[in-house]
Amino acid sequence: MSVASIDHTGPWTMADVLALPEDTRNRIELVGGALVMSPSPGIAHQRASHRLAAMLDAAIEAAQAPLEVLEAVNVAMPDGLLIPDIAVMDATASAEAGLTIHADDVLIVVEIASPSTRVTDRKMKPALYAAAGIPHYWRLELEPAPRLYIGHLENGTYRDRLVQAGEATALAEPFPLDIDPARLVR
Repeated sequence: MSVASIDHTGPWTMADVLALPEDTRNRIELVGGALVMSPSPGIAHQRASHRLAAMLDAAIEAAQAPLEVLEAVNVAMPDGLLIPDIAVMDATASAEAGLTIHADDVLIVVEIASPSTRVTDRKMKPALYAAAGIPHYWRLELEPAPRLYIGHLENGTYRDRLVQAGEATALAEPFPLDIDPARLVR
């Protein structure tokens, strides 16, 4: 495994990060002036991400909601730049966006926990997304069995509801959605 070496002095800015060359082996995020790097996701992660994004997209279309689903998009945060596995955002804002979408335009972020991201997905990212005011934070964990934590922002923190494999989400808000986390894996 190689470690990236970048010649840079001082805290990183969003402009610095966005100016980096494309890196297909790592996701590079920015938190408080420091880079946070994680390896590109594996096949099981990508399969689950694609399937969940497709299900979200179908639910949004059925509800005729003015939203768009994107995977691995740059979200400009008050304290940096994060790349959620899936983001559901205002369709007009995403049509006008360049390299980033502002956190104010994001309704749902989804992180799919991998061995290398479990701590950040459980601890750091929920706090950052909550501080940015993103109304919904969902975390999909694939091991030992698929389970989806559906978080809704209340009083500055996410209140989670756990949906296990074999159960259905049965959501009415922010749009109707009924999926079983087991359908997201092979």
